Amino acid sequence: MIFAPELYCACTKTVELDGLSPAELGGDGLWVGVLSRGACALQGCERPGRSGDILLGGGPLTLTPQTDCHLVAVRLTGRCAEAYLLRLGAPRWADGAACPGAAELAAQLHGGASAPLAYALLCAVAKADETARALPPLVREAVTAMQQNYMALYGMEELSEHLGVTKSHLVRAFKQAMGITPGKYLTAVRIEAVKTLLMSGEYNLDTIAGLTGFSGANYLCRVFKREEGVSPAVWRAAAAPLPAAPKLPPRGEEMFL
Repeated sequence: MIFAPELYCACTKTVELDGLSPAELGGDGLWVGVLSRGACALQGCERPGRSGDILLGGGPLTLTPQTDCHLVAVRLTGRCAEAYLLRLGAPRWADGAACPGAAELAAQLHGGASAPLAYALLCAVAKADETARALPPLVREAVTAMQQNYMALYGMEELSEHLGVTKSHLVRAFKQAMGITPGKYLTAVRIEAVKTLLMSGEYNLDTIAGLTGFSGANYLCRVFKREEGVSPAVWRAAAAPLPAAPKLPPRGEEMFL
């Protein structure tokens, strides 16, 4: 191949931590982990990770669960991952609210997805804060609810009722902590999920709309173009991996004219 994506970013190992057993993540490259449940200490980091946080760092990393927890971690290697590590510095827990698409991408890579999604995950965590924000409990709970239930969540009225507060109070608290409204954040979560499904190449727009909480393909296209500046079809074409160069025949099979 003229261009090999794995030279720049590839997923070379995945690890799942489920329960109370400690784990060590070793090897070269950048570890990206998504903590979806519980609290977990990272050796050398002052504060433990909490549900929704993103683990970032080069190995070896020693993880010690403080409560029953679940974490999926993937090891990214390649030139882009190396450059990210140089900028990152010490291992840390980052705020997952800044990169809502990371959890889905990590899950797909853990399931065996390939290099294009590895690069997409690296791009997603590049948006993470270098130091985790201490979000108010209400805002953190709202972020977690939107990340985990974006497909079925009807709107802010349903979310505020679920959290036991008024819609106006939720909007005010969320915007003060995050800088955007919860409705805008929910749209961002859904758009990141749409991108992940577009890159898989397995679904048409009607199916993607149904899987990400949009009422239909036409509405999805309008929102996607408003947020990204291009249509889903154009974005998918630009994000698709380059095709492999045709394999040359052995010397003995060459034809001369």
